[in-house]
Amino acid sequence: MSFNESQIQAIRHKDGPMLVLAGPGSGKTLVITQRTKYLIDEYGADPSGILVITFTRAAAREMQERFQKLMEGTASVSFGTFHAIFFSILKYAYGYTAANILKEDQKFTYLREILDHIELEIDDEADFLTGILSEISSVKNERTSLQTYHAKNCPDQVFRKIYHSYQQKLQKARLLDFDDMMVYCLELFESRPDILKAWQDKYRYILIDEFQDINQIQYDIVRLLAAPEDNLFIVGDDDQSIYRFRGAKPEIMLNFSKDYPKAQRVLLDTNYRSTPNIVEGASRIIANNKARFPKEINTVREKGKDIEFAEFVSPQEEYLKVIQQLKRYHEQGIDWNQMAILFRTNTQPGRLMERLLEYNIPFRAKDRIPNLYDHWITRDILAYIRLTRELTRQDFFQIMNRPKRYLSREAFDTPVVDFNCLRSFYEGKNWMQERIDKIEYDLKLLKNMPPYSAVNYIQHGIGYEEYIKEYADFRRLSAEDLYDTLNQLQESARPCHSYEEWFRHMEAYTRELREQVLARSHVPDGVTLSTMHASKGLEYQLVILIDANEGITPYRKAVLEADLEEERRMFYVAMTRAKSYLHIYSLKEQYGKKLTPSRFIGEYHLDLAGLVEGAPVNHVKYGDGVIRAVQNNKVKIYFPKPGKELLLDIHYCMSYQLLRLTASKGLNGRKVQ
Repeated sequence: MSFNESQIQAIRHKDGPMLVLAGPGSGKTLVITQRTKYLIDEYGADPSGILVITFTRAAAREMQERFQKLMEGTASVSFGTFHAIFFSILKYAYGYTAANILKEDQKFTYLREILDHIELEIDDEADFLTGILSEISSVKNERTSLQTYHAKNCPDQVFRKIYHSYQQKLQKARLLDFDDMMVYCLELFESRPDILKAWQDKYRYILIDEFQDINQIQYDIVRLLAAPEDNLFIVGDDDQSIYRFRGAKPEIMLNFSKDYPKAQRVLLDTNYRSTPNIVEGASRIIANNKARFPKEINTVREKGKDIEFAEFVSPQEEYLKVIQQLKRYHEQGIDWNQMAILFRTNTQPGRLMERLLEYNIPFRAKDRIPNLYDHWITRDILAYIRLTRELTRQDFFQIMNRPKRYLSREAFDTPVVDFNCLRSFYEGKNWMQERIDKIEYDLKLLKNMPPYSAVNYIQHGIGYEEYIKEYADFRRLSAEDLYDTLNQLQESARPCHSYEEWFRHMEAYTRELREQVLARSHVPDGVTLSTMHASKGLEYQLVILIDANEGITPYRKAVLEADLEEERRMFYVAMTRAKSYLHIYSLKEQYGKKLTPSRFIGEYHLDLAGLVEGAPVNHVKYGDGVIRAVQNNKVKIYFPKPGKELLLDIHYCMSYQLLRLTASKGLNGRKVQ
């Protein structure tokens, strides 16, 4: 087997720390397995003293299988995830068994029991519980004081109560969750130097894959474990660090050389996966991040097709183009499972999935794609509509205070709501009489409206958007995200002329989606639908990125520079999943609002490496020009047509796609910065 120079340097490394920067498609798994083999075969290392750590069980299993194949199944090297390794340490210290590990369903059971004793009106229970568990994990991993922690999903005092109750349940049952494994392991090493030394003596060499995803507590434990010899071999790509929301800290990798001044560094600088056009384009964009290691990446493949950018008037037009492209590539001989549609959030592809089903294109979703028609907002809207037919208590109770009307359940004593009885209950309270009159009037108006108009009236005429705003404030959610759900629901109603037609569509779609997803989860030959996050580590001949717009990617919540850099890394990861063909689509309008293309598209067209004195450019307003100077994020350009020289802000021009290089002098398609 032949290796390039960078791979050889990494594989033959023996003692001391080493940082291996491994870009997309550069053979990092190969390097880790071959270096492990080299330690044993050439340096005489004891296989049982080598520890290889990964982030997922699947990655650990794949790494182990590849290594065992290399060694013909003879070496007893330890492969495992952080959690598996740390739990094995706790087993020896405290006698834990698998029975002491909290199961996933138990977490939710415990939290539901806790919520039964806390008065909270939660509409999106599953999302709320998932969010709370994520926060509990964050507090443990960051070793944050609860007194100073600012909760993201509910008021601070409520979160503190949930956290303490959750921990009490775990301790009473002698259970630990995955985060406790790390917390207890670090506490063990810090309090028992003798136990720490025993594990240090056991594991002489430590190799870590996907190091850019490490969090602080994992790093603290690994540093203790690797001491005093510090034979720590870390492999990763700072440009692919996309899990800050889970506690990953890319700065740990960026500061590795400060923690280990003697650490050697090697760049795996050859991308074997993608064409030069794709590598070059992705590299142009990621070069705009400031917190990163600069890299020059070589490619070995032929130049390939240009990246295609297209902008569409509406999502419907975009979806039709996606379907046309999928069918065209499939007719050219590319298997469905070599195609992927990538997006920023899992709420984006719902309507697209409806179109894929219509055109009988097989697909499989890597993430749980929520069914719009199962959303709690949809349930509220449908309750309003059903009340135009029959005033049932169940539907009325669901929406009677959405928006706030201050109606009490005590006012109802019959199976069917009677507005006259309701008025009698609130006799003498004129303000309540007015509210009862208004809701009765609203329901009469809704009765004969087409579905699209009905959703609009419920939102704006009845004031349902006020309820959404209040709920979002209480839950510390983005009201814009909830409005998007309402807008999606309204769009789905647009083609339907009656409630019956709309209901039939929802039922048919839900049934077919359930059947298709169930059937296709076992069928490998389908187009992959995936968030950018879930696509990491995968590759496809064709990748289509949809909805590349400001507010979507980068996401509207990304305000701080660190957030924007993470968004850019996600876009980079998505682009580099493509081996041969890459299409990036954006929208001009959605839900009646004008959209602008993502700034990342502007960064592609205005390559930083090509901004040099003498380079020809084109400005959307001033036409062709020539760069006179570049300094401090400003570019001085002479424009012959208006006959003047202008000083422009580079990043402003990128964000609004005002400026393009008309002939790149920077990149040659083989070597990229």
